[in-house]
Formats: sequence, C-alpha cells, structure tokens
Amino acid sequence: MADSRRSRGVRDRLARAADEVFGWSELRPGQLTAMEAVMRGRDTLAVMPTGAGKSAVYQVPGLLLAGPTVVVSPLIALQRDQIAGLLGHADAPDAVAVNSAQAAGETEAAWDAVRHGDAEFLFLSPEQLAKDDVVERLAQAAPSLFVVDEAQCVAAWGHDFRPDYLRLAQAVRRVGRPPVLALTATAAPPVREEIVERLGMEDPALVVAGFDRPNIALEVRRFLDDTEKRRVVVERAAAEPKPGIVYTATRRDAEAYADDLAALGLSAAAYHAGLTAGERSRAHDAFLAGETDVVVATSAFGMGIDKEDVRFVLHASVPGSLDAYYQEIGRAGRDGGPAVAVLHYRTQDSGLQRLFATRAPDEDTLGAVAERVHGSGAPVTRDDIAQETGLTRRRVTAAVNLLEQAGAVRVEDDGRVRAVAGTTAEDAAARAAEEARSRRRLEQSRLAMMLEYAETTGCRRRFLLGYFGEPYDAPCGACDLCASPSTGDTVVDGVGDTGEEPRETPSPAAASYAAGTRVQHTEWGEGTVMSEEGDRVTVLFESMGYRTLSLAAIAGKGLLSAAPPPATS
Repeated sequence: MADSRRSRGVRDRLARAADEVFGWSELRPGQLTAMEAVMRGRDTLAVMPTGAGKSAVYQVPGLLLAGPTVVVSPLIALQRDQIAGLLGHADAPDAVAVNSAQAAGETEAAWDAVRHGDAEFLFLSPEQLAKDDVVERLAQAAPSLFVVDEAQCVAAWGHDFRPDYLRLAQAVRRVGRPPVLALTATAAPPVREEIVERLGMEDPALVVAGFDRPNIALEVRRFLDDTEKRRVVVERAAAEPKPGIVYTATRRDAEAYADDLAALGLSAAAYHAGLTAGERSRAHDAFLAGETDVVVATSAFGMGIDKEDVRFVLHASVPGSLDAYYQEIGRAGRDGGPAVAVLHYRTQDSGLQRLFATRAPDEDTLGAVAERVHGSGAPVTRDDIAQETGLTRRRVTAAVNLLEQAGAVRVEDDGRVRAVAGTTAEDAAARAAEEARSRRRLEQSRLAMMLEYAETTGCRRRFLLGYFGEPYDAPCGACDLCASPSTGDTVVDGVGDTGEEPRETPSPAAASYAAGTRVQHTEWGEGTVMSEEGDRVTVLFESMGYRTLSLAAIAGKGLLSAAPPPATS
C-alpha cells in the first residue's frame, strides 16, 4: 500500500511538472513508466519511436532531481535543436552545451552556469567525455542523471567510427555513477543488450514502445541499371509532396543528387561530414525553417535533421541494417500525417555496406597495441600508445576497446590501459581478433536482413517489425506488396514481375517457432526466434547473428530444437 501511494505521488509530481513547465497536459504511458524508473534512481533503457517524446523522459525528471542532468548527444546540430526546444518554454530551466564549435568564452560561460546551478541541462558529445578536464569538471558538478541520447550509436558507431562511445561507462563511474538513462528510437534485441553492456547499466528498467508507424507507407524499387535508378530517385523526390529527405551512401552522391534536384528548380541542399560546421548548420536551419524542399544527406549525419512535417524519405542506396533504415525512415510523418519511405535498390549497391560491415582494427594493429600494453609493465595512456605505434588515437581506442571486450586488457577509471595478468601480447591479439570476427559476422548478418527486406515477397511492415521482435498480422495495406500483391517485386529497366505470390500462408511447423522462442541449432548454438514469414523463420543466434531458415528444412533434418532452460543455482 505504501509503495502504491509513493508511486502515485511520483506520478503526480511528474504530471504536475510536465504541465506547469512544458504545457504537456498528458504524458504517454511509455514516457511516464520510464520517468518513474528514473525518479527511483534506476538505470533505464527507453526504446520509443521517433516522435514519441523521448526527450521528455529526461526533461521532466531533470526538473525534480537535485543536480544537473548530463545529456550525451552525438551531433552539434542535434544539441542545438534540443537546447532550443528547452529554451522555447519560458519556465524551463536553462540548458547549455560544451562542444568543439564553441569559442573558449562560451565554454567557460557554460561551465559557470552549471557550477552555479543556473543551468539544469548540459549537452556534450562522447568525445568531450574522453577529456580528463571535462570529466573532472563534471564530477565536481555532481550530476543527478546521465543521459545517452541516440543510444543506438553505442552499437552502430562505437566500435570503429566513434569509439569514444564505448568509454562512456568509464565516464559515468568517474563522475559519481549517477543513474543512466539510454534513449533510442530503434534497437533490436541484440542492440539493446549491447547498449546495456557497453554503458555498464545495472539491472535496468526496459521500456519498449511499439515500433509500428502506420502512417508511413513502405515501398521498394529494384533496379538493374544505376543510371536508371538515379533518374527515378530524382524524379520521385521532385514529384512527392515536400519537404523530404534523400539518403545516400557517399558524400559525392549527396552532392550529385542535390545538384540534380536544384537543376529541376527545387530548393535542395546536401548535408554530410565533408561540409564545414557552418555549412551544415545553414543547411539544417534552412530545412527546419521550411526554406529547403529536399535535404540530401549521408546517413551518419541524418540525426541532425529533425522536422515534424517530412513527407518522404527516399533511400538512394542500401543502408547497412534495418536498425539504421528504421531510424532514418522514422524521420518522416512525425506529425501523424501520411508519409512514404522508398528504398531504391540494386544488388550491387550492397558492396559498400559490406565493406563498412567488415571494418575493424586488423590483426597487425591489435598486435601492435597489445605488445605496447603488455610490454610496458605499467598502465599506459592511449596517447602514449598512439605515439609509440604511429597509429591515430581513434584507431588505438578502437583496438583497446576490442582488447578490453576480449578480456585481454583493462581500462582504469583514469583512462590508462593495463594488461590483464596471465595473458601475453600474442594471446591478447588473437582473442581480440576473434572478437572482431564475431562482430563482423553480426554486422554482415544485419546487412543480409536488410537485403532480405528489399527482396521479400511478403508484407514489408510485417518483415520490418518482426526484425525488432514485434508480431504483426499481415496484410498492412500500406506497403507496395500488400497494396498491389499481384505485382511481386518490380525490377525497373529489367526483368519485371518475379511471378511469385507473397508468402503469407504459415507453415504447419510455424506454431513451434513463435517470436521470442528460445531455440538450439545443431551447429550455431542457441538463438531466439525473431519472426516467422510463411515458410521461413528468422533466428538471432548468439554466435552467428541473424539467420533465416526454411521450416521445411528444419522439420526434415532436425536442425533446430527448443533450447534447454537456463541453469538455476
């Protein structure tokens, strides 16, 4: 009874603060559940679709908790949006950022505001938290909550592209171990597990809202010819209601598509990492202000584009995973109005993503770093390793992350790296190399699932939601295959109809493999059934990543069985 009264009291305080400060008269169930967990001081992972109000999960408790709220956000443009959103409420507390785009005076003013209690929210990038002076200042401020926004970046970027993401757990400990809140719009089960592990979250509350965005129509166009594909992408972007986003795999393509759209008289802008910070800010602000019809962006920098009324998201190339695809198409239709997501697909286009999926420090790099750590006899800094090996600090950090995950080195709270007793440099490098191979298998299986989505003959919404472990009864009536089931997969400038009917009739064996079922494969070990599509099941194996299996083959060869129950102590 007392617990129930306390829970009602916390809910009432949250609801009152949300209404009085932000003008939100009602909180959504997922928001309120996550907020309550935060208020109880519990680590929390909230997986909520774009537009579901993830930011509110830290903004409202931040008003009620004593001490500043630290928000780790990946992009300066995104930090600016989040701060502007807070400052748009007259009664909201102040919010500041510390980032590389600021002048020294701005940075000092931000720290002064945090130190004197004038700013409740402090926005930082993961790279800032790799700096000792930043962590020391933050520890002195005694934060009450440590928020990791866009937490899927821990898995998607942390292993190589921005390896400082994997050092955030260390930063949390160094600043006093406040509760950790991780927020993401897209996280399949393995990504959730990785977020929890990499952030050092302890017994976290998991709040997962539904993944379905029924107002977004799903479509795939298949091509044999690249020139024809480019023409169709430009024509589709020109014809659809505006505004919209086109995603490309490379900076060069972003520039080329933007130029082609501009030549048709549209207001189009490219947005990618090769632009200066000022150029990106101008493109971003013009799009938000409604001055740009179409932004053409590389996927890694799309999170800075946050607009309610985006009517289309076109992909001119294949993303590396359904996680990334869902994140990107989720930027359409945030106002609840109709929107369309179209993947323009050539089998050959997956080559670049296959390259991205295999990026990792090579064995020579791992060996050089392991030898330096094991040969020192004392803990060493990553800067020392970089100087003595000739590697960049980013590559050293990526190698140290792999060595640490393999249990071959340990990173102290001060950031120095020491060898684990009983291991040699050769053993450390070999174990880390196997960790990298395991990672590659998972990334390649994610890409394979992306390609299966492109080539499926069943309901695309069912396939997409099944990847995230969410059952869905087809047909959806809002994907190209359900809306026109007789056409099969369309191949532009090529063969045309595949002649196959959508596979929607479940196999009799499907009942044994419902989503969430734990199974054991004779070769690949234990896994979890993610979805069933007619005569196939998709299983996420701990050792091999995603695999799609024929139910007929399973039944005929006895490849798959129920996994044994977990051992109890």
